[in-house]
Parts: sequence; structure tokens; C-alpha cells
Amino acid sequence: MAAVRRRRRPPRDSGAVTVEAAIALGAFVIVLAIALGAVAAVTDQLRCTDAAREAARLAARGDSERARVAAERLAPGGAQVTIAVRGDTVEVHVRAEPAGGLLPGIRVHGEAFAVTEPGVGAIR
Repeated sequence: MAAVRRRRRPPRDSGAVTVEAAIALGAFVIVLAIALGAVAAVTDQLRCTDAAREAARLAARGDSERARVAAERLAPGGAQVTIAVRGDTVEVHVRAEPAGGLLPGIRVHGEAFAVTEPGVGAIR
């Protein structure tokens, strides 16, 4: 009787591709979360700067109450608005935590300065 030659099958790698895909997907999700967090932080930084600029402009015209309201509406939620008058200058600082505090340890800040308009009395 002739010996039957069996063909050897290569070892199976079943499951290896699944593990690699799971690791790649996890890495993709982490990179995506970091990118979205960065976009949120930059957006909130711009909102703080815009809020500070608008508040400084209004306060320099003598309307500090409208300046505070405008800054709070333009700034990200939960932002702290500080309006300081020193002589004939107005200084506004807006601080916030980006993405509603979802990025721990990161704070954004916007500031603006303006000179009061001529004829504007003491700013309240």
C-alpha cells in the first residue's frame, strides 16, 4: 500500500486580526477624543477673547452693566468675568473651563483693554 501524503495546513491565526482591529479602534477613539477636546478648548478660548473685547468696548463707553451682561452671554457657560477700571482705562478678564469642565486641568482666558471715551464720567 502506498503511503498517503497529507498536506500540512499552515497554523491558523484565527482571532489575530480581531485583536489588532480592536487595538486600532481603541487608539482611534483616543485620538479622536483628544482632537475634539482640543477643538473645544480653542473654540472656548476664542469665545473668551470675544467676550472680553466686547465688554471692554461697552465699558469704555460708560455702560459697565451692559458690558457684564454681554460678556456673560458671549463667554462659555460658567465663565468668570472681571471688569476693572483703573484711571481712564478698562481691563476685562474672562476665564472659563473649556467644554463645560470636561477637560480637567485646562483653563482658557481672554483679556481686553480699552481707554474710556472722552466725556464719559466715572464708570460704575
